[in-house]
Amino acid sequence: MDDYSLTHRPRRLRQDRIRGLVSETSLEPSDLIAPVFVDATADERIPIESMPGQERVPLAEAVARVEEVLETGVEAVMLFGIPESKDAEGTRAWAEDGVIQEATRRITTETDAYVLTDVCLCEYTDHGHCGPLEDGLGEGHSHATLTVDNDATLERLERIAVSHARAGADMLAPSGMMDGMVGAMRSALDREGFEHLPIMSYAAKYESAFYGPFRDAADGAPAFGNRRHYQMDPANAREALREVRLDVEQGADVLMVKPALPYLDIVAALRREFDHPIAAYNVSGEYAMLHAAAEKGWLDLEAVAHESLLSIKRAGADLILTYFAEQIAADLGHG
Repeated sequence: MDDYSLTHRPRRLRQDRIRGLVSETSLEPSDLIAPVFVDATADERIPIESMPGQERVPLAEAVARVEEVLETGVEAVMLFGIPESKDAEGTRAWAEDGVIQEATRRITTETDAYVLTDVCLCEYTDHGHCGPLEDGLGEGHSHATLTVDNDATLERLERIAVSHARAGADMLAPSGMMDGMVGAMRSALDREGFEHLPIMSYAAKYESAFYGPFRDAADGAPAFGNRRHYQMDPANAREALREVRLDVEQGADVLMVKPALPYLDIVAALRREFDHPIAAYNVSGEYAMLHAAAEKGWLDLEAVAHESLLSIKRAGADLILTYFAEQIAADLGHG
C-alpha cells in the first residue's frame, strides 16, 4: 500500500457521528407535495387497487383527508378531481360548482394546507384526452390521425385557471403539455386580478409508460389512441430544454419534470440551466413498482422509498410530488 492510499481515506467521514454532518443532501417533509384524489361520484373512500395505500375520497371527506396529510408534517397537497359527469369538451373542469373548485374552497377555508390544483382536461373529457379534438375526431380514428386542438385547448385552460383561482387555490399546475399553456393562463390570471398566483408548469412531461396506475386513480385513461402527439418523446433530452425555456419566457414560476426517476438527467439539466425552483413528479408507476417488489419480499419499502426521493432531491429537485409523502414524513419523525 503506497503513502497516497494511506493519506486519503474517504471512509473517515462515513462514521456514524460525522456521517450526518457531512451529508450533502437532506430530505424534509417541507420538500414534499401529496396528491389527493377527490371523487364527485363517490359516497365513501375508494381504495386504488394499483396504488396501495392511496384512495379516492368523496367531496365530503376532502378536508379530513387533507388534515391527515398535514398531521405527518407535509404542508402542501395537489388536488386531482373525478367529476360527476364528462363530455367531449370537458366543461365540468371549469364549472363553478366543479369538484376541484368546491374541494379547494373547503380545504383552503378549513385547513392551513398549501393547495395546488391540476389544470388539465383529461379527467373531464369523455374521450380522456387533454383537450378538444381537432375536426371532431373521435372513436374509430387511429392514433396517427388523432390530434388535440392545441389552440382551442388554451381557451379552456384559461377558464379552468380562473375558476381555480376564484376558488382559492394557492398555485396552479397545468399538465397537458399544450404549446403556449403557461402564457395563456398567465394572461388570463393577470387580467382577472390574480397576478400574485404562481404557476407550476409540467414543463417537461414525457409520454411515459409509468402513468398506468394514475389513470386508474383519476379515471383519465384515453378511450382510444394515446398522448404521444402532445407529451414528450422519452428519447429526447435537448427538446426538454427548449420546452422548459418557452415556459420560463411565458412566466412559469416553478418547473416540473414528470416522471422523476427515469428522467433524473432532465432534472439535473434543468437545475444547471435555470434558476427557477425545480419540481419532480414521482409518479404512480414508480410508486406501484416499489410496493409490488416489497410485497414480494424483494425490497424494503421504507428504505427504497426514502432512497428514491433522496435521489430526486440530489439530482436537483427542490420539490417532489409523491405518493410516498406521508410515509416518508412520518419516517423522518415529523408526523
